[in-house]
Amino acid sequence: MPPLEPEPDPDGWQDGPSGQGGGGDEPDYRFTLANERTFLAWIRTALGLLAGGIAVDQLTPDVAPGPLRIALAVVCALGGALLGVTAYLRWARVEEAMRAGAPLPRTHVLLVLSVGVAVVAAVFCGLIVGYSG
Repeated sequence: MPPLEPEPDPDGWQDGPSGQGGGGDEPDYRFTLANERTFLAWIRTALGLLAGGIAVDQLTPDVAPGPLRIALAVVCALGGALLGVTAYLRWARVEEAMRAGAPLPRTHVLLVLSVGVAVVAAVFCGLIVGYSG
């Protein structure tokens, strides 16, 4: 009797998230689910930034001059788009690291996101104080 061949994974994970081969061992499902929850949290943040950009553009016509308001809206929307892409890329890197038993990759996105939100908040505070008086 010939040896049984493993059936391909229906989810396409046999080669790992990027499809580059070397899928490694199946990690504990709790770690995979935690990685997915982190990805979803990043996606919620990205959607919040996008909604903030739309709100700045549509709901605050008197808070700032037109070009500045549009610039703030675009920064928020682009930040949301970049964070959405980065969320997937990080999720895939973490998934591959867990499967390979390697250390989890570090990211500088959190620092960039924090500084970006702080700068936008500071600009808004300045606008609110400047235009409310």
